[in-house]
Amino acid sequence: MSTHPPKAPAQAAQRHRALSAELEEHNRRYYAEAAPSISDRAFDALMEELAALEEAHPDLRTPDSPTQRVGGMPSEKFETVSHAVPMLSIDNTYNEGELRKFDERVRKGLDGESPTYVAELKIDGVSMSLRYEDGRLVRAATRGDGRRGDDVTANVRTIGAVPLRLKGNPPAELEVRGEVFMHHAELERLNRIREENGEPPLANPRNTTAGTLKQLDPKEVAKRRLDMFAYDIARLPGTPAKPHSENLEDLAAWGFRVCEHNTRCKDMDEVLAFAHAWQERRFKLDYETDGLVIKVDDPNHRDALGSTAKAPRWVIAYKFPAQVGRTKLVAITVQVGKSGALTPRAEVEPIQLAGTTVRHASLYNFEDLQKKDLRVGDIVEIQKAGEIIPQILGPVLELRPPEAEPFPTPDHCPCSLKSEVRQDPEGVFIRCINPSCPARFKERLEHFASRRAMDIEGLGEKLVEQLVEKELVTDFANLYDLTAEKVAELERMGEKSAQNLIAAIEGSKGQALSRVLHALGIRHVGAEVGRLLAERFLTIEAVMEATVDDMAAIEGIGPIVAQSVHDFFHTEENRALIAALRAHGLRLEEDPPPAAEEGPRPFEGMTFVVTGTLTSYTREEIEARIVALGGKAASSVSKKTNYLVAGENAGSKLSKAEQLGVRVLSEMEFDAMAGGAS
Repeated sequence: MSTHPPKAPAQAAQRHRALSAELEEHNRRYYAEAAPSISDRAFDALMEELAALEEAHPDLRTPDSPTQRVGGMPSEKFETVSHAVPMLSIDNTYNEGELRKFDERVRKGLDGESPTYVAELKIDGVSMSLRYEDGRLVRAATRGDGRRGDDVTANVRTIGAVPLRLKGNPPAELEVRGEVFMHHAELERLNRIREENGEPPLANPRNTTAGTLKQLDPKEVAKRRLDMFAYDIARLPGTPAKPHSENLEDLAAWGFRVCEHNTRCKDMDEVLAFAHAWQERRFKLDYETDGLVIKVDDPNHRDALGSTAKAPRWVIAYKFPAQVGRTKLVAITVQVGKSGALTPRAEVEPIQLAGTTVRHASLYNFEDLQKKDLRVGDIVEIQKAGEIIPQILGPVLELRPPEAEPFPTPDHCPCSLKSEVRQDPEGVFIRCINPSCPARFKERLEHFASRRAMDIEGLGEKLVEQLVEKELVTDFANLYDLTAEKVAELERMGEKSAQNLIAAIEGSKGQALSRVLHALGIRHVGAEVGRLLAERFLTIEAVMEATVDDMAAIEGIGPIVAQSVHDFFHTEENRALIAALRAHGLRLEEDPPPAAEEGPRPFEGMTFVVTGTLTSYTREEIEARIVALGGKAASSVSKKTNYLVAGENAGSKLSKAEQLGVRVLSEMEFDAMAGGAS
């Protein structure tokens, strides 16, 4: 017996098609053109008629129906999907001189030929890849690691600026790149609602956009009015190569919203003129932009320039200079981190910088505070580093009030226990040494639950604060004593949320030893050191009984790290904690590495170090490939290192490799060296 709903009458189907087309057109005019042709009430009336038709005839309800913009059923999790064309990163530049050098590199790569550029505002949002087949949206995915991202199609369908069906004659297969963002006015609207409900305000549009797209319930996403600008077309096989300026025109013709603030520039002088025009003007926009993206227009020029392993050579991002302002330093507070480190934080009179209100700034450590000689009451100069992080440059000494005094270095922890503090013998940080310190434990518990550690979904900052303050959780082990009934009594925690949290806590018991070692918050032990220890010793008991020399002998773990791990596990309190975790059913073991497969081993006897952000591999994948081909994957660069595989933002490991004369490989060079043997 068929379970399909009965087919709608021809007249109903015809009316459904007409209504859908009319609503999509009104939607396009509203979002893409900012020129609505009917009132909101009239639009809602058409939508209600369409919804009533689908209620009466369920077979008419399709994924691309305008009614689906309100969101479907919640998802349990996001699937990971691969991008047909990798979403490579873009190199950044911060001044005009670097832009000129980019132009020189481009012209050199084109044998002296002068390129034409397209300059666009760089929207501060979340990159998105949209796939269309026969003009219909079939998938939306976040950038992720550049190769793979989260499938957030149900959430993106709720965004009015994203066409569910395209106009005109787009290619049969089309992959569009865009930036999802939130307007300032929408953030203000949401924060007014949150204030009325006694909830903390959302920090900024970009973070709110990212958090919204991670919501598992599309109906919740629909309540937050996200927007999107389309900015490029991925070069799928068979997609015609066109100038970028023409691609933008095509996107607009197909119904996408394209940021109107872009211009075709005949040379770098015109690019810089465009940059100067927008340096201050950007703050009048109702969305965040922190610079420009400059792209070579001609597709033949792009092909000639090509890409490195991490970024195309024909595009660059220019970040606007940081905006500096003056305000009053009204207080200095002290925060406590998971390692016990005390960090001073400046509270300032609210000031508008780079389009947002700044009320506080990090001071890094007390040495930084003393060097800058900051005092409560000072007028200070403040900037937003990279347009994101507020940073105090220093005091305006001629405006210092006579009563201002240096801030004293604390001699006790600011927590309720007023615990003793000590300065690191080898560093600048002052730390609370009491492991029971409530302020310290909040940070440690948040880290314990984090994604790369025990991955306990739902155990975030606000909930951790309540659990610790109400003394429901006083150490990691009694986290596993929580019940749904206890959790449901906390603020903003319903029965379903409480049950989900308890299920996530229960699920964390199966995490591998490497994650547990990272989660425990042992000083100097991050995810990589946790992996090295777990792979060497396999059980928590073996780690606990290992000597300092045993651990220091592992490539990538030096004597300081080894001593820290040894000290942690030879403290009576911590050994009792491990016993309690074992009693609660935590796994505390690591799977042994798989036996080496038969086959070519071109990396036999070679040591590799991998650093930076990769585009073709995850860190785990490339290290597994190194091992499979007979090599050794180490975590730190030394004289024994044969090769450093460097991705984006390689940092100090790249500098050390260059100092030691270690050969540096791009991902492409690594693949060529591997020779397809694996």
